Amino acid sequence: MGRSRPRPQRPRPRISTQMRLVLVFLLLLLPVLGLAGRLFWLQLVQGDVLAQQAPSRQMPSAQSFATRRPIIDRQGEILAWDEMRVRVWAHPVYFQFPGDRDGRQRSAAEVSQRLAPVLGLSSAELEQRLLGQESGIRLLEHLSLETGEAVKALDISGIDVEIYPQRRYPQGELFANVVGFLNLERQPQAGLELSRNAQLLQGERSLWLLRSGDNAVLPVHLSMDTIQDDAMQLQLSLDTRLQRAAHTALSAAMGEWKAARGAVMVMDVHNGELLALASQPSYDPSRFWQAQPRQFREWSVEDLYEPGSTFKPINLVIALEEDLIDGNSTVQDTGSVDVGSWKIRNNQDRIHGVITMPRLLQVSSNVGMVKTMLQLPQERYWQRLHNLEIEQVPDTDLPGAAAGQLTPPQVFRSDPIYAATASFGQGIALSPLKLLQLHAALANGGWLVRPHVVRGLRNVDTMKTATHLPRRKRIFQEASTATVRSWMETATTLAQVPVARIHSYPTAGKTGTSQKARQGRYDPEAVITSFVTHLPTDDPRFVVLVVVDEPRGEETYGSTVALPVAYRVIDSMVALDNLLLPDHGAAG
Repeated sequence: MGRSRPRPQRPRPRISTQMRLVLVFLLLLLPVLGLAGRLFWLQLVQGDVLAQQAPSRQMPSAQSFATRRPIIDRQGEILAWDEMRVRVWAHPVYFQFPGDRDGRQRSAAEVSQRLAPVLGLSSAELEQRLLGQESGIRLLEHLSLETGEAVKALDISGIDVEIYPQRRYPQGELFANVVGFLNLERQPQAGLELSRNAQLLQGERSLWLLRSGDNAVLPVHLSMDTIQDDAMQLQLSLDTRLQRAAHTALSAAMGEWKAARGAVMVMDVHNGELLALASQPSYDPSRFWQAQPRQFREWSVEDLYEPGSTFKPINLVIALEEDLIDGNSTVQDTGSVDVGSWKIRNNQDRIHGVITMPRLLQVSSNVGMVKTMLQLPQERYWQRLHNLEIEQVPDTDLPGAAAGQLTPPQVFRSDPIYAATASFGQGIALSPLKLLQLHAALANGGWLVRPHVVRGLRNVDTMKTATHLPRRKRIFQEASTATVRSWMETATTLAQVPVARIHSYPTAGKTGTSQKARQGRYDPEAVITSFVTHLPTDDPRFVVLVVVDEPRGEETYGSTVALPVAYRVIDSMVALDNLLLPDHGAAG
């Protein structure tokens, strides 16, 4: 048998060296092309979006190393300030004690035993708080700086101490409705804290801490002046001593008469500075979460009411300037007067006969006012009321000030009943603040001044930025205001109000008791009582207004409810003799 021949093998194709180099180059080029494509996508396609997201990722929170500016009263008493407090953070994953060399992580129980005595907690309670999370545990806050130093002295790795400012209101509810408060995130929510936030923030610089990719803080924004404070304070015209006296007197009346709300206001008639603005109900701004949101409003600035008889002196000034009456005028009070189809009566249908203007104010004659003011053409009367700027928002730095309301001119002219009711302060709606402003004009010779509580920014004893007051506007003539003030003084002196315990200090005042309109009708069971007075009478510097809303009980009048509060406040003003010294040029 013959042997088979072996089959010839086909030669394998050889890859040239040049081809191999090309393949290697392509393999190396693929990731480069992928990276270039990714860069193209990130930088050109998503570049703008990522640029906007970068600050929030690199700088996730703002940390302030300076305190918010304090708020002080006219005497330098602190009303709001930042107290430095301590917050303790725990990161159990890093727990180690000083001197540990083996890198062993300490347990929550071990750390708790060392930390508990300093924090004033039991080790069991502290251990419970440390369980369940490896890092970022907010352990305790609102601690003193001394406690923070004691925690730092333990030098426990994984326990961090953060110092932060906490807003304090040492006067409690005394200034709550004026000063306002910050919430737990230090955001202003009401009062001057909100309306003057920009001025209070100028002393507080927010520092954005740049963080790296692993969330480590980079010290690129830190400098030695970061923690410096500018020592500026926002000074108010309010006087804590007088505010406390007003608050105490008002609170007593509110409790005695079970009233819904009340307010006491004291203002310098020459520059518009408010020395007291106490109102109820109030709240503790340090515990704002316990209050109802409606309590955050200063109702005496934001709400309207019909002023009633406290508006009669304003009308008498108008009557004098329109030559309806003079210093010796009298009016026949018959107890009632018909106006069209309406009959207007005095309180309790009293008949006073022929009375002088001081007597008209003393007995608060509605009939006398109607007969006096109806002599004036209705269109002219409305124009005089309009010139008082009742329908404008009062120019004030108190937040939330509301414009008043007058009957529209076409309606006012259509029926004399509107002029008749306006003559004794009904059918007109304004805020207590606006009434205070009008009586200040009556007291200072006819000038409309700007009610305000902010004096300006003060650095220790130097006023750096004072409030600039607008040019005063004349709304009355000096002679007519002087005449009405003398009538008010006579009326107050003649008044027989034994409950008020009137002392010998001379004042010129007027009481008011007005019904409240509800659902288009006056509620005979709901009244607003008030009293306004100017002092001293020979050269008035202050006007005091007390308003008590919905007192309950018998004999609820301005003379029985509001007037005693005013005189208790005046007693305090007399005791604070520096308030009675001439100071008309004080910073406003």
